[in-house]
Amino acid sequence: MKYPRLGVNIDHVATIRQQRGEFYPEVFRAAQLSLDAGAEQITIHLREDRRHIQDHDVPEVHQVCKKNKKLLNLEMGMTDEMLQIATLEKPDWICLVPEKRQERTTEGGLDVGPSQIERVRHFCDALKKNLPQTKISLFVEGTPEVMKQCLTVNCDAVEIHTGQYAIDFLHQKDLSHHLDMYKKSWEVFHKSGRGFHAGHGLTLESVLPLLEQGLFEEYNIGHWIISEAVFVGLGEVVKQLKTLMEKHPMKGIV
Repeated sequence: MKYPRLGVNIDHVATIRQQRGEFYPEVFRAAQLSLDAGAEQITIHLREDRRHIQDHDVPEVHQVCKKNKKLLNLEMGMTDEMLQIATLEKPDWICLVPEKRQERTTEGGLDVGPSQIERVRHFCDALKKNLPQTKISLFVEGTPEVMKQCLTVNCDAVEIHTGQYAIDFLHQKDLSHHLDMYKKSWEVFHKSGRGFHAGHGLTLESVLPLLEQGLFEEYNIGHWIISEAVFVGLGEVVKQLKTLMEKHPMKGIV
């Protein structure tokens, strides 16, 4: 049986550090603790404004991942600067995300509509030329229409933006339309043999309906993990998530 992969996003360890401008808490230590507890991947987002992860964090975290023979997933915007950084660092995965300076966190998926799709294609082609061994995912909204657009791009996976689903879960709203849309999107995309991932805003509780659905092969979870770690410790939180995931093998379709 195949179980989904857990990627731990440790951006907000850096958020705490940057509040004081100290060297602690050290982001690479969070990476090591997460991998020790069972995470298969570490995710970090090097934003253009450097509000949390800094340039030096990228090679430091990557070194931890390589030492543990685990994956580094580098989230980044589509800029020449980020292309140069990624080309030098050679992460296992790159997830292309939208960025707006005024947003608190990523507020939606990458624009892959008619006016922007050519730009996305061009950037992915440049990544593939410079980094043939690196896989690319697109952080996008989970609709069949978006999936059809993503199929025209040289990428290896999509990561579905689960932000609104997560908010609706917290407010005890009906989730059926989200789950139905994820299923329809999976039906469009999975035939290509590419990855179908999920991330943003998820918690131990809200990830459960998605695990039961059995469609996603990777989950990237960060803010809740770091928040809960204040109370029970980072390793314990990651273990809780891994234990839950290991009870839910991927079903493919429901």
